[in-house]
Amino acid sequence: MKIAVINGTEKQGVTHHLKQLFLRSFQSAEVVEYYLPKDCPSFCVGCTNCFIKGENNCKDFAYINEIEKSLLEADLIVMTSPSYALHVTGAMKALLDHFAYRWMSHRPAPEMFGKRAVIITQCLGTGAKSTAKDIKQSLLWWGISKIGVFKCVLMSNIIWDKLSDKKRKQLTNKINRLASRFAEIDYAKPAHTKFITKIKFRICRVIQKKLRKNGIAGLDYEYWHDNGWLNKSRPWKR
Repeated sequence: MKIAVINGTEKQGVTHHLKQLFLRSFQSAEVVEYYLPKDCPSFCVGCTNCFIKGENNCKDFAYINEIEKSLLEADLIVMTSPSYALHVTGAMKALLDHFAYRWMSHRPAPEMFGKRAVIITQCLGTGAKSTAKDIKQSLLWWGISKIGVFKCVLMSNIIWDKLSDKKRKQLTNKINRLASRFAEIDYAKPAHTKFITKIKFRICRVIQKKLRKNGIAGLDYEYWHDNGWLNKSRPWKR
């Protein structure tokens, strides 16, 4: 089993600790981790090269290509981010921006439709829900249907060793329950693709056909055509 982990910060705080607890349930797995911004230090500048010319024309292709390779090879994707100003860290947002070309409305990777993912986030007071939503929105538009979410709300301290024994035990039990659910999955079988994901895909399919009809089809249309998605082929197996 392979797990790809994207850490939204290099700081090894509560979010990092919770992620480490989660991974303990996958001792035999091959785990590759990326820490942001170290492993993707540049912002997307909106040049649209990934949409128009292809992702290999992105100025940050060397970073993005390496991370994407790990994501596509992984059986389970783990995304972590503490809440910064009610949302994901700037580094995580920058990475998600880079992968906009992989949204269903553009050139989704077929492999993503059978994957599982887990989001781990924590906040001080509020922001965990909106932070998890930031990541989940991208995962859903990548085609992933099976997504587990762990949200941790702290009210007095954001240092693990300074949390009360009761709070640490509570969080440990909660993350262990989530880990157990995902550890019991048979990863030899692709995840089931939800109906809403299939509906989104069909809407994007109609848009691609309409763009072609209006004479403004480009790289995205060619990608859909080459995959046979404009006909009867679909990227999911279940």
